Amino acid sequence: MQQDSGIWSRMRLKVGQGVKSTYTEHKLFWIATLLIWLKTYVAYTLFFDVPITNSAQAFILLINPISSALFMFGFSFFFRGNVQKWFIYGILVLATLVLYADIIFFRFFNDYLTLPVLFQTSNAETVSASLTSLLTWADLLIVGDLLILPFFLRKMDMSKNVASRGRAILAFVAATAVFLGNLALAETERPELLTRAFDRELLVKNIGTFNFHMYDALIQSKTSAQKALADSSELSEVQNFVASKYAEPNPVMFGKYEGKNVIVMSFESAQSFAVGLKAPNGQEITPNLNKLIKESHSWDNFYHNTGQGKTSDAEFILENSIYPLGRGSAFFTNGENEFRATPEMLKEDGYYSAVFHANNKSFWNRDIVYNSFGVDRFFSETDYDLGNPDDLTEWGLLDDKFFEQSLPMLKDLPRPFYSKFITLTNHYPFEMPKPEDELVPPLETSSTTLNHYVQALAYQDMALGKFIDGLKEDGTWDDTIFMLYGDHYGISTNHNAAMAELLEKDELTAYDVAQLQRVPFVIHLPGQTKGVKHEEVASQIDMKPTLLHLLGKDFKDEVLFGTDLFSKEHKDYALFRDGSIITDKTVYTQETCYDRKTGEEVTDEENGAICKEAVKQSEKELGLSDKVIYGDLLRFLQKSK
Repeated sequence: MQQDSGIWSRMRLKVGQGVKSTYTEHKLFWIATLLIWLKTYVAYTLFFDVPITNSAQAFILLINPISSALFMFGFSFFFRGNVQKWFIYGILVLATLVLYADIIFFRFFNDYLTLPVLFQTSNAETVSASLTSLLTWADLLIVGDLLILPFFLRKMDMSKNVASRGRAILAFVAATAVFLGNLALAETERPELLTRAFDRELLVKNIGTFNFHMYDALIQSKTSAQKALADSSELSEVQNFVASKYAEPNPVMFGKYEGKNVIVMSFESAQSFAVGLKAPNGQEITPNLNKLIKESHSWDNFYHNTGQGKTSDAEFILENSIYPLGRGSAFFTNGENEFRATPEMLKEDGYYSAVFHANNKSFWNRDIVYNSFGVDRFFSETDYDLGNPDDLTEWGLLDDKFFEQSLPMLKDLPRPFYSKFITLTNHYPFEMPKPEDELVPPLETSSTTLNHYVQALAYQDMALGKFIDGLKEDGTWDDTIFMLYGDHYGISTNHNAAMAELLEKDELTAYDVAQLQRVPFVIHLPGQTKGVKHEEVASQIDMKPTLLHLLGKDFKDEVLFGTDLFSKEHKDYALFRDGSIITDKTVYTQETCYDRKTGEEVTDEENGAICKEAVKQSEKELGLSDKVIYGDLLRFLQKSK
């Protein structure tokens, strides 16, 4: 026993001496590792606002930066002398910039960067003006050390440091051991974690932001190969699934408006909470939209399905009734795929298609994608007079000026036409260019963004009213189906505290956040004077099927994931790109099941079973939708025709 005790004592002494010598010889390695660990944890708690529900999750969040930090700086042991010093600093700079890019992107989109998003460089110039408004003094907690460290590093002499392959391997082994331990703990909290690539918040919370980016790179390499390996049998699987969801058209509505013109309006950043809302002075914020709703079909429980592609995702869903990708925008990653988009399908019935958007034609890769969709004419910024600075926001023409210039172009289109208008004014940071453009006073919450949001929305609404008046004056209105949809949320969860104030709640739950993803959806039919409010749960994926049936267009043999909202067989169902699901009875989000009517967590077995079945359905549906895009499966549909 004494001999065993002596052995353990000598081992502890040896390990202690090894750790001490490692710290003494490689002090900068440990300092840099500690800095990345601390910065990442600060980002989690201060900037990302990662939700924590128990002590196990808190511990996972604390340890998950360690493995990536050890791995990154482990490469420094392959270098010697002062080269090692500046290599460590270089890695620290690179890692910090990645983390800071995540922070800025999260503030803007309430999401995490992925590789496909980084490839969207053509959008950078247009969004740069908005990004400057996202910088804060608190950011120095992340980047401040990069400004200070060089002064100390110049004085630090590491010329005697030697390269050590053994220590590099030891660092990699330690990083792997920590990561596997981290992953094992995470899997106990969320089984099959790595199968949920679409839930980036869940992945970042459990494996860490740097490990997430490495995982994202692996996913990217896998998806890049899917098109080459895809075959027609995969399309058959998709066709069987969408056939099982198909809802027979309502015979009263099917084909009733065959041959009518169609105008679709993408209502930028509009959320349903603001429809009918009044400003502090009692003034209506959306009087024209309110009036339109009273004379049209409208859906109160209508949700957006968009992901990282935001407005482009909403367009993609509208034209294809296919879910957007979980990473990046399909407009960029798969813009030249074969599609059976609405413009192409309606062309078979003699429709001329046009898109109106007073912005750079390459923004969101639209000039390429619209060609794939079969759009006949794209009116972009080169078709508009942008010479008057008073008519512009940083994103382009103010909406009323946009509509004013668009009306003559619309009137000259061949009939019947299918047209789409993409608005701009109600866009982050929601600041109007001139005081006279502020048609309503701001809200009075703790968020400047939320306060100004209603002012930008009010201007957009004013422009809507003028546009409708113009359509009525030139006779277009009476012969046109007019469809308006909110493209995506405008107020992210970064403003939850202020939103809770507005909604008179102590705080917002995950259920509340899910409900805030409702966006307006309105269909005004020719000759309609009386509005009809629909209470069914629906989402953007249902827009195309609804429109096609109104026009008498059968799509039973097409690949559409949505269903006709006028069909008696339509089921209450909305699937978010992050895997959240809304049914007639439940709301499943953030791994929690809620009663849709009360907002309380579900405890009974019946509703719990509904949530479980919905989760199984959603994962299959999103997976098949992704297969269609990544595998370019609709090319096989084209060949079969």
